[in-house]
Amino acid sequence: MFADAWEWFKALSPIWQGFGGGLVIALFNMSGALLILIWRNPSEIQLDAALGFAAGIMLTASYTSLILPGIEAGGLIPVVIGMILGVFMLNRADTWVPHVHMMVTGKQRDDASAGGSSNRVASVILFIVAITMHNMPEGLAVGVGFGSGDLANAIPLMLAIGIQNIPEGFAVAIASRKAGMGSLSYAAITGIRSGLVEIPLALFGAWAVSIAAPILPYAMGFAAGGMLYVILDEIIPETHINGHEQAATMGAMAGAIIMLILDVSLG
Repeated sequence: MFADAWEWFKALSPIWQGFGGGLVIALFNMSGALLILIWRNPSEIQLDAALGFAAGIMLTASYTSLILPGIEAGGLIPVVIGMILGVFMLNRADTWVPHVHMMVTGKQRDDASAGGSSNRVASVILFIVAITMHNMPEGLAVGVGFGSGDLANAIPLMLAIGIQNIPEGFAVAIASRKAGMGSLSYAAITGIRSGLVEIPLALFGAWAVSIAAPILPYAMGFAAGGMLYVILDEIIPETHINGHEQAATMGAMAGAIIMLILDVSLG
């Protein structure tokens, strides 16, 4: 039965494969967000280790499934140009929307609470927008991977991003809950909603590279640059602010090893 399903999936066009990949990573994100209904009060060190794990997977996947295949497909220069554009886009996004952790801890959260309902609503909106923007490179990366037609790289990349979406979706739900944004159910919905943007972007990425093959190395570099920016600017600093650097580092190393195993065994 599995073999039949796999043959059916391989026969699909890269665009529909990208759409399927987007659904898969969104489902992983949903499972992570729903964890809050069971695991309601994780410790800070556990959350930091989980986010470190996600960072390790994303970091390794950026190289093994995007940068190196992009160089093989079109050379170094297009990939580097794409990476620069990806970093620039995410950097601009951070100027438009405050960093995610600033919305759920520290002085800005206190100011929002003290400022009344209007400030709280603004904080909720900014929080959701920030999370959504930081999930965009992941969906795009999966779509680009399938759009390339190289399932040997696309499948490990999809699974890697899906696995790292579990702690990421859980962290979003926990942050939502701690920010006082509603009940446990609403926090779970917030975590699920943050990952939905990955579906249309996966579809877009697959469509773009399937109809314009020359942009593939640029698109791979763009997705990798965006992911690396999120890791280095957002996730890793977030895991270090509570003094749990060692746990976060061990989590990152575990994530990197898992991704390498996936890449070798499935590639």
